[in-house]
Amino acid sequence: MKAAVFHGAHQPLTIEDVEIDRPRGREVIVRTVASGVCHSDLHFVDGLYPLQAPAILGHEAAGIVEEVGDQVTYVKPGDHVICCLSVFCGHCEMCVSGRPNLCRAPSRQRSADMPPKLTWRGTPVVQFANLGAYAEKMLVHENAVVKIREDMPLAAAALIGCGVTTGVGAVLNTAKMEPGASVAVFGCGGVGLAAIQGARIGGARMIIAVDTVESKLAKAKELGATHVVDASSRDPVEAIREISGGGVEYSFEAIGLKRAAEQAFECLAIGGTATIIGMIPVGQKVELDGPSFLQEKKIQGSAMGSNRFLRDMPRYVEFYMQGRLKLDEMITRTGRLEDVNDAFRAMKAGEVARTVLLFD
Repeated sequence: MKAAVFHGAHQPLTIEDVEIDRPRGREVIVRTVASGVCHSDLHFVDGLYPLQAPAILGHEAAGIVEEVGDQVTYVKPGDHVICCLSVFCGHCEMCVSGRPNLCRAPSRQRSADMPPKLTWRGTPVVQFANLGAYAEKMLVHENAVVKIREDMPLAAAALIGCGVTTGVGAVLNTAKMEPGASVAVFGCGGVGLAAIQGARIGGARMIIAVDTVESKLAKAKELGATHVVDASSRDPVEAIREISGGGVEYSFEAIGLKRAAEQAFECLAIGGTATIIGMIPVGQKVELDGPSFLQEKKIQGSAMGSNRFLRDMPRYVEFYMQGRLKLDEMITRTGRLEDVNDAFRAMKAGEVARTVLLFD
């Protein structure tokens, strides 16, 4: 199969022929139909997070089941699925306590005595996030896919695989925002736009979008923001306090910047909660004002929108089919696998909300 291979930080991905093993046990092969280009992959290309090479990046994908292992009971060939990096074992402490998105059990992966799933020129290839979606096929555990209705467009469904589940879930699952709340979202890329939509779907009365790119702020207004703040021309904390009358009840950082995370905390009203969604680079520390904790202000992280994706993703599909979750509007550009490096460039330049790579 063709795949975009990661050879190390600060190097372009190259399109290579990669060998894929047959599915064993509870594994399935999914033919990739669409794969979103997410900022999380760019963190590894830019060297902000370590990753062993060679590897196949990509973790936001939808496709069609092509082949299944002899122990698979959930899906069959021909099923349309969304893939999710929150592959779960179902029996560890995190899974049985209702937090399968935090599962780290080794049983989700092949044991050391089994052949590698993927090889390139005889060398095992790391499968990023247990998916490796920048490839024509994915060999994954059956607990990494969710069946969806066949009339759901797979290009839109791909976004649900990461960005939408992360952003909408951060609002509805992690923060548990109540209807009528005031919200600020820092960053209007794919995840930030999904958080804005989560706040709209959840009934927020005020949604303040913060970014430095005019086109992204316009898209935020289109998708549900009631106010926008251009952080390149004014202090976003002061602007949010002015708009909201003293601070917001919920804030979300969807960039992965230390300063934006601090601002998300600083813009809170008394008793407010800041949720950090973005991937702050390894080694960086977030600094907060100590006395603010006496006002019961809180800061928390969110991993993939605290999802229970077998439940959440079909719901997001229904939101889309009902016209309540706007996904087509989030796709700024489409391309082929060979366009992956240009998709990264466009993302860094702020030209796109989401690029989706389409496969035959």
